[in-house]
Amino acid sequence: MSQTPASQNPAGPEAQADAILSRLLNLHPKKIDLSLGRTLGLLAALGDPQQRLPPTVHVAGTNGKGSTIAFLRAMLEAAGKVVHVYTSPHLVRFNERIRLAGTIVDDATLGAALEACETANAGAPITFFEVTTAAAFKLFSEVPADILLLETGLGGRFDSTNVVERPLATIITPVSIDHPEFLGATVDKIAFEKAGIFRPGVPAIFGPQSDLAFAVLEREALRIGAPVEVFGQDFMAREEHGRLIYEDQRGLLDLPLPKLPGRHQHQNAATAIATLRRLCPGLATSSIERGLTQAQWPARLQRLARGKLAEMAPEGAEIWLDGGHNADGGRVLGQAMADFEDRHARPLIVICGTLASKDTGGFLRAFKGLAQEVIAVPVQGDHAARPARDVAAAALAEGLPAVACDSVENALHYLQARDWLVPPRILIAGSLYLAGEVLKLDGTAVL
Repeated sequence: MSQTPASQNPAGPEAQADAILSRLLNLHPKKIDLSLGRTLGLLAALGDPQQRLPPTVHVAGTNGKGSTIAFLRAMLEAAGKVVHVYTSPHLVRFNERIRLAGTIVDDATLGAALEACETANAGAPITFFEVTTAAAFKLFSEVPADILLLETGLGGRFDSTNVVERPLATIITPVSIDHPEFLGATVDKIAFEKAGIFRPGVPAIFGPQSDLAFAVLEREALRIGAPVEVFGQDFMAREEHGRLIYEDQRGLLDLPLPKLPGRHQHQNAATAIATLRRLCPGLATSSIERGLTQAQWPARLQRLARGKLAEMAPEGAEIWLDGGHNADGGRVLGQAMADFEDRHARPLIVICGTLASKDTGGFLRAFKGLAQEVIAVPVQGDHAARPARDVAAAALAEGLPAVACDSVENALHYLQARDWLVPPRILIAGSLYLAGEVLKLDGTAVL
């Protein structure tokens, strides 16, 4: 394959960056062995930018990582801090993964960093996440910021982000079953991998955990010598009279509810608050309040009130989009839909597409007794998706009425053709790749 440098390519910056990303995909090893060797080798060739990063908060977990980071960023920026952010995967464009000093990286800057990594790697086998993480670290080391919010990609112990020797703090959001082919098929094995980001003397903040996950996390933190703060013990949050009441050993805060909907977001917000109250004792309550009400994180119970999808749906329907894709994600979404039903009753329709590697039945189980129907759709693109007919079969096996459609658009047209006494509430979920497809179709910007 041609290795024409981006600087010699006459196409525009977006096309240049996309071309390099495409070439880097072809360097993927035939077999993934979780290790840090390839990442460290490439970083050394780049001059070890991971040693020149801003103070870093490292975040691992199964669900809630991105939302917790969104709260952290909003609160820090409300306090006047300059913030870098690294998250994955992206929804519409790769650039979303890298936020430099508050702004999503532009194509020219991204292309230059990718080209430097491609040159330094010299065609050696490397995973896409490894090489793009190296590019992100290069950029984060070159642009000044007060703090870097760093999300793991897969696991923690051998994740490419786990080369930061001494972060400011580590966070573990709720741990549950996901990626068992890489991390293990039980919660305790997965928690052990997540705990690999702990460092001696570095605070570790735990979001809500199952007893099994907590036991492993606590054991590993004690072994490493990382002081812990635990949701439900050292800090907690609850909704009371339309307010979020947060409490820890430093005192009680009476706060507005988060902009991001769902009870699980109260927990994610509390984890972010606990982290910042540990790291920034003088942080003004007003910054926390503004962060709660300004935080945005696309495809996490995002309301699609305008756009192409609203035009395709039954008149007056609610459309909600979420990237939830595992059993725990289904549980919190089911809880959110039940809360919505209590406030304003509507027929619930779940439009669902999943990857073949995911527990589709486990995800859909939470909607039994809530959803009137599941409409199964394929996830487009090269994502090893589960066929729509198999998603429908998984729903039927869980006792949920289900049909299969060949696209989200046709699922909405199918609903539009029916008579509704009360306009339905439509939840589109099952995969972040499906969510990205929907946002692209809808023309909704990713901030």
